[in-house]
Amino acid sequence: MTFSATAILVLGLIALFVLALGVWAASTANRLDRLHVRSDRSWQALDAALARRAVVARAVAMAIAGPASTDPLRSERAGQLAALADWAERADRGDRETIENQLSAALSTVDIGQLRPQLVAELADAEARVLIARRFHNDAVRDTLALRTRRPVRWLHLGGTAPLPTYFEITERATPAASTGLEVHTTRTSARVVLLDEQDRVLLLRGHDPMVPEVAFWFTVGGGVEPGETLRETAVREVYEETGQRIDPAALRGPLWRRVAVFPFNGELIRSEELFFVLRAPNFAWRPADLTALERRTITDHRWCTPADIRALDATGEAVYPYHLDELLAEAIGAAGDDTEPVVRSIR
Repeated sequence: MTFSATAILVLGLIALFVLALGVWAASTANRLDRLHVRSDRSWQALDAALARRAVVARAVAMAIAGPASTDPLRSERAGQLAALADWAERADRGDRETIENQLSAALSTVDIGQLRPQLVAELADAEARVLIARRFHNDAVRDTLALRTRRPVRWLHLGGTAPLPTYFEITERATPAASTGLEVHTTRTSARVVLLDEQDRVLLLRGHDPMVPEVAFWFTVGGGVEPGETLRETAVREVYEETGQRIDPAALRGPLWRRVAVFPFNGELIRSEELFFVLRAPNFAWRPADLTALERRTITDHRWCTPADIRALDATGEAVYPYHLDELLAEAIGAAGDDTEPVVRSIR
């Protein structure tokens, strides 16, 4: 039996297609496996953050109740908060969102002016960890579902029998007004970018509080996350708006650092959760593309800085944020040249 050249060509194309399909299927299955591992680990991190918040909430309840409180309403609120913290620790996954939302609502009624500063700081840190862990978890779930629900993936059963991950949605607590008289806003999450040029210099912007124009400070590119955005999308948008540069999201490394800061700005008290990415880019002329009216009023200069330049700015009395950026740059430079995603750590 002989085969014609056409038949051989067809068989070869079929074999090539089957091989390509097999390679794609194996690659996709491996990627799905990594995504499932990521979503599992992100849930474990969120579960730990929620458990820590429950412990802090119980401490807050004890502080509210006091050693011998004679106010029945205060005692009742403390008891409810403690009970919700207990239920949150024991709730299974199906009931967890409902209980955690109830705990968030209870925490939103707490007057932080009645708490010790250390306990206020612990509560703020616990809630910040929940906020960040929840967003990382939901990002991981979104990425997993986006691939898992594609038709070819479903047809070939590349996801195996692993259950589909689920989002976790809870309300974010509003912080009550502080005794300073300034309004404390809800937690603002920001994506910031340590933007490095070929000489390992970082781009810093100089700005000031419009209420205190004589006090200048320096900061990295970045800004607040808008509704529906991921941290990475925010970083890409902010780099374009504040520098005029369009960047590939895949070029960002991180988040590398997490910083929690409370500061007055424009007559308000802001509590900001800042996640820092690293980006390597060729040196460019700074031409902001879409600054807000407030940014145009308050951003006055820019500079590509070495660690020595940062120390010089500090010496003039103009603060540089984050703190000790001159010492942190080496870590950012290392992350910029590493293909593996770094582990987020807290900085000041």
